[in-house]
Amino acid sequence: MPEYKVKQGDHLAKIAKNFGFSDYRTIWDHPQNAELKKKRENPHVLCPGDKVFIPVKEVKEESGATEQRHRFKWHGQQLKLRLRLLDFDNQPLADTDCTLHVEGKARELTTDGDGRIEETIPATAQDAVLIFKDPLVPFDLNTCIKIGHLDPVEEVSGQKERLSNLGYFYSRDDGREEERFNYAVQEFQCDHDLAIDGICTPVTQAKLKKVHGC
Repeated sequence: MPEYKVKQGDHLAKIAKNFGFSDYRTIWDHPQNAELKKKRENPHVLCPGDKVFIPVKEVKEESGATEQRHRFKWHGQQLKLRLRLLDFDNQPLADTDCTLHVEGKARELTTDGDGRIEETIPATAQDAVLIFKDPLVPFDLNTCIKIGHLDPVEEVSGQKERLSNLGYFYSRDDGREEERFNYAVQEFQCDHDLAIDGICTPVTQAKLKKVHGC
């Protein structure tokens, strides 16, 4: 029985699809993945290097009379991409028209009153592009989205990614990234009434996860 090592960009729905499972819960709920399930909680936010046990596929047989039609119902789950748009003042972009491009297909969407959109996407999707117009700028904004690339908030990489998505942190290869990360954590802590120490403690992680949405 194989054990799969998670790579950047992997999430469980994608892994399940690649191994021929229609429902990722068949893998996620297996007893040999209990430790990983407890550690990561969200099957779609894994970390490169995590090990996922892949069970042997079981063949299910159903009986039925010949020369008759039989209907079978699929109980798998669809993968959802959820996004929230905020303006430069961190206010929701409500009722904003946007276009989401996934695997060459364009979908016209409108955010809800809290700036959120939700769309079903293929389990194998890796990239998306969201195009929308912020009322504060005279041009369309294009945002590239790397599906499955968000690391767990317990990892420093996941903390940097969430702070970056929220506009607090910008990565540059200039030797000062850790300094900027410390400042970004302090700014986030200040904005959310946390103890300001520049350290992404479990308390700060929990708040960061809540504000970010996952």
